[in-house]
Amino acid sequence: MTRRILVVDDEAGIRAVLREYLLADGHDVVEAATGRQALQVQAAAPADLVLLDIGLPDIDGLEVLRSLRQDDEVYVILVTARAEEVDKLVGLQVGADDYVTKPFSPREVAARVKTVLRRARGSAGAAAAPGPDSVVMDFGSLRIDVERREVTAGADDVELSALEFDLLAAMASSPGRVWSRRQLLDQVWGDDFFGDERVVDVHVRNLRRVLHDDATDPTVIGTVRGVGYKFLLGA
Repeated sequence: MTRRILVVDDEAGIRAVLREYLLADGHDVVEAATGRQALQVQAAAPADLVLLDIGLPDIDGLEVLRSLRQDDEVYVILVTARAEEVDKLVGLQVGADDYVTKPFSPREVAARVKTVLRRARGSAGAAAAPGPDSVVMDFGSLRIDVERREVTAGADDVELSALEFDLLAAMASSPGRVWSRRQLLDQVWGDDFFGDERVVDVHVRNLRRVLHDDATDPTVIGTVRGVGYKFLLGA
């Protein structure tokens, strides 16, 4: 299936190289040189995935990311020259699905795009995990509707990104199971993901925040020191 990719970078040379690789993979590619232009292009004809440079000349890339994240269906990979871990974590906290740092290999970027879109196609590494008899997982205080991709906590709707939903559904499909970071990456991001495993920690932190789950005394997602995480409800 052809996917529409929006490449956002103020350097024409970088856009051209990425465009060449992405077209070779069969994608439709559109470009933007500024944050404002990117938001205009996305509003007019939404892309399936956005390759977003953080260092844009007008709007900071993270602000653009926050605006893009209002649409849960778009996937975002950050491209940044800022190698400091804080920038990567801040970007992931506002909803990026992955990141690459400059200088980068265009082939690596194309591979990252393929990985994210493979997960997007099924929506489903995690969504499929519960099986046909578990379309709705009900844990009393927390209800996960896999088919509708909706989560409620009590009477409140819980707003999650697509990736956060997949991560939660994966863990909830096996209450009490201890998941390593690598296992969660394989299940949710895809087994060919080759980024930083700490991306899992960032998204678990986001899940805890939106679920009001205290990391020091969790009731939903527990930490297994030195290993990974487990879903506590229903265990």
